[in-house]
Amino acid sequence: MEAPRTRTGRLHQAPNCHLTKMNKDVLYHLALDTESHNFRKMFSDIKFVCFGGSCTRMEKFAHYIAKELKVPIPAGLSIENIAKDTDRYVMYKAGPVLSVSHGIGIPSLSIIFHEIVKLLHYAECFDVVFIRIGTSGGLGLAPGSVVISDCTVDGRLNPYMELVSLGNVQRLPSTPDANLAQQLLSLSHPIQDGFDTLVGKTMCTLDFYEGQARLDGAFCDYTEEDKMTFLHRIHKEGVRNIEMESLCFAAYCNRANIKGAVVCVTLVDRLKGDQIDTPHDVMEEWQTRPQKLMAKLMKSELGIE
Repeated sequence: MEAPRTRTGRLHQAPNCHLTKMNKDVLYHLALDTESHNFRKMFSDIKFVCFGGSCTRMEKFAHYIAKELKVPIPAGLSIENIAKDTDRYVMYKAGPVLSVSHGIGIPSLSIIFHEIVKLLHYAECFDVVFIRIGTSGGLGLAPGSVVISDCTVDGRLNPYMELVSLGNVQRLPSTPDANLAQQLLSLSHPIQDGFDTLVGKTMCTLDFYEGQARLDGAFCDYTEEDKMTFLHRIHKEGVRNIEMESLCFAAYCNRANIKGAVVCVTLVDRLKGDQIDTPHDVMEEWQTRPQKLMAKLMKSELGIE
């Protein structure tokens, strides 16, 4: 049964009928449960959930976005990791924003995605936007460029994620929300920002090395010519960056009827090399670029100058 609508907008509900039959639900990887925690009191004001791979990066993002949105922090208090009783993920709340780590790869992202959707369900949140902010390898782009995904594909360029359940394969469409992608692009200003932002196709792989046609892993059964032929082929097909989570992220956003976007900075041009040897301080600045775009979006949506 749908919870009472006390606010306007679309109420988020996890599309799993079995949840209504549970007396207690444990969100194990967030160290939260519906018996010990008041989800409505804790999270009902959430409007944005930002996911990123690194625990440290998402902690820094929480503090950054709290400052940008002018979130009041009571004297003597600070933004704390709500999931501190587990060592799997981190989750910080900065006003209407959750900043969550998802680890590396689709399996890790899938777990936290399930639990965040359930969190919003129990909190009776409305009109929440999901955004993955992260890093990637670029194709034909200057390192430091920001790619907003308009399509996410697997390692065979299929625009769907294959989910095996009960021995059967489901194909889940993995196209991010087109309107949100264009809205994000409209907020970018290359001259003012100091970096290029574009919309493009993102390849999501199951591996950092062979899956992404690198030559520098422990194993490699192909030549440099094979590698370059493959990379030029997918570039011709419109792929502009490669990472390891976007396929699942977009597919699950569609499945949960949540407006979602994937925004990643590129750390290397894979058409020119495999290894990332950019100075640490430069990469640190590059990694803030998707965050700056998020701040623009949130200020625009929340009416903050």
